[in-house]
Amino acid sequence: MKGSEVKIEDIDKHFGSFHALKGVNIEVQRGEFFSLLGPSGCGKTTLLRIIAGFEDPSAGAVYFDGKNILPLPPNKRRAHTVFQNYALFPHLSVFENVAFPLRIKKLGKKQIISKVDEYLALSQLTGQEDKKPAQLSGGQKQRVAIARALVNEPDVLLLDEPLSALDAKLRQHMLMELDMIHDKIGITFIYVTHDQQEALSVSDHIAVMNEGCVVQVGTPTDIYESPANPFVANFIGEANLFHGVITAVENNMVFVETDCLGVLKVTMEPSDRGGFRDFLPGRQVTITVRPEKINISREKPEGLSAAAFNSFPCVVEELIYNGFQTRFFLRIPGCENLTIKTFKQHMSYYNAGPEINWKDSAWIWWNADDAYLVEVHDA
Repeated sequence: MKGSEVKIEDIDKHFGSFHALKGVNIEVQRGEFFSLLGPSGCGKTTLLRIIAGFEDPSAGAVYFDGKNILPLPPNKRRAHTVFQNYALFPHLSVFENVAFPLRIKKLGKKQIISKVDEYLALSQLTGQEDKKPAQLSGGQKQRVAIARALVNEPDVLLLDEPLSALDAKLRQHMLMELDMIHDKIGITFIYVTHDQQEALSVSDHIAVMNEGCVVQVGTPTDIYESPANPFVANFIGEANLFHGVITAVENNMVFVETDCLGVLKVTMEPSDRGGFRDFLPGRQVTITVRPEKINISREKPEGLSAAAFNSFPCVVEELIYNGFQTRFFLRIPGCENLTIKTFKQHMSYYNAGPEINWKDSAWIWWNADDAYLVEVHDA
């Protein structure tokens, strides 16, 4: 496996009285595609700039393969950065933009030509060598920036929201290309984004950040299916949140009394976060249920086990047709301040069931296995 292991240890950063990073600890394995994900202002770009050497931390250390790189200038760190705005030289051709780092190193002409051609081909830019940046599309400019960052064969590639300037379809296409490039060269990628779908699509691991802190690190599946707190549940995709107090724990079933829905059932595996030690009667908790886990139909479902399912009558407050699915915003009678979101996929005309329209009465239900508990505090 190529690339470097990256360890970020107790990184703090102050800008005057503003505390931008608060004791950040992250470990990135060699050759991983690792994403820093969070809303604007959470500190992810500041952390990337510290790794790159463009910012100094107020405290802490950054290690590449066990060596603290903070004393090193950016050009000695074996890390290269792809910026959001491409940062290409407008007066140089595509070839010369990519060759620039090699000319700084004073490599020979034949070696420069060979390496530039190799990385232009890797970035699907063969035939564009003589064009200037102004003659390129946004996607082509980003490919040039990636090729230029890779041509020096760094151990770590740092990517600061590199696709945010592109339109949605091109962004998705470029993300696939970026993932294929990572698979081919195998070095460590650290990718900054605020786009949840980007991070979930390509990452081996994700660090979710908020207000200068890392709030959860895990695989995309871990982050999505087992959010650490309500912030992660809401930020990664969409989530329905129900608040209540645990009334009982029986075998692997947790019973939660909610404000207006009554008792909800959530199943847990004994291995989940050390078993049930943190989930005892009297604890206030938040239940998260992803919209796609909730089923909806015109009629009350029959044959559901009362012990394993939660089901409720509802009224359709709003629906939005998106082509492949319809998104429903639902109200439960008696729960005026509660809106529940669900989806209905349009996979086949023959199994779609009766159409559900605006203001219709309907039923929703979900399996207790499809909910997840987030502890809040003692009651």
